[in-house]
Amino acid sequence: MNRPLILIIEDEDSLRRFLVPTLSGRQYQVLCAATATEGLALARSHNPDLVLLDLGLPDRDGMDVLREIRTWSRKPVVILSARNQERDKVRALDQGADDYLAKPFGAAELLARIRVALRHNLQAEVTEPVVCGDGLRIDLARREVSLLERIVKLTALEYRLLEALVRRNGKVATHSQLLAEVWGPGGEGNTHYLRIYMAMLRKKLEADPTRPRHFITEPNVGYRLNLEESGN
Repeated sequence: MNRPLILIIEDEDSLRRFLVPTLSGRQYQVLCAATATEGLALARSHNPDLVLLDLGLPDRDGMDVLREIRTWSRKPVVILSARNQERDKVRALDQGADDYLAKPFGAAELLARIRVALRHNLQAEVTEPVVCGDGLRIDLARREVSLLERIVKLTALEYRLLEALVRRNGKVATHSQLLAEVWGPGGEGNTHYLRIYMAMLRKKLEADPTRPRHFITEPNVGYRLNLEESGN
């Protein structure tokens, strides 16, 4: 049937009653669990295409569930949580979550995040992807970047930052992840590096660097490369 299977691990009855028809109505298959124990059992037995995971579960912290899932699965995990502090978002993303939605959220936003997570999971096996959108084309195999069919020259650090974002296209890359990948251990804590080089990428690859459409800031968390949507 090729309908993606989504596992919901959420203890709030009212939210599950909202999620199940919302997802089923978009032709997703849905499984539900109200506890961490039940959710992990279903994750192992059914290997879902995506997990929607609440952090505030009654028997275990959702972060523990995320860590355990990541020991054996790379399928997308989208966090759903009432914890709206930036440190919680950063912690979840650093530990392997693909995205984070703070409660309350709307159906349109949820469905959009699910589409992006599933789409990029399908592309994950491509080791040297080509990504395109709105006139921007990035070919990692050729190490070639073009805008409106014109080659754009990047410095080595600009390219490494772009590559780190491309490999997470559509997902948030935290400050610590980007600093570690681009600058190595010596870059830890130097978020001003990111601001400087992100400004350079925007100047070269955005139509209007003051209103970026591709290189999106997630305040106090990191950055997201957006080549799927027309604006953000």
